[in-house]
Amino acid sequence: MKVSKVVKEIYLDETRIPLTYFEDDVDNGLYKISVEFDVTSEAYHDIAVLLYREKFNIKVPEKDKDFKGKIYNYATSLTNLYEADQVAQYRLVLVEIPEETKE
Repeated sequence: MKVSKVVKEIYLDETRIPLTYFEDDVDNGLYKISVEFDVTSEAYHDIAVLLYREKFNIKVPEKDKDFKGKIYNYATSLTNLYEADQVAQYRLVLVEIPEETKE
């Protein structure tokens, strides 16, 4: 069941991520979100370190949704954002971690 509601931001742990795209779904009883957002050269290091964790407390305030999730898939339009004044688009699919494996 896909729901179309404009969502402007999510939080991965305590980091606010402003979005350019959001879609959510329930797959095998687990909540799944697909998001896109822009990352600038200046923010690249912090975002790369954050995504390296792979598992997060995910909050979607506009949907009153809060869940433990992990990266299912991700891609970026640029692989080297260390050059100044670059902007890349990141695409993430985050899926809820089943209750029995949330440790």
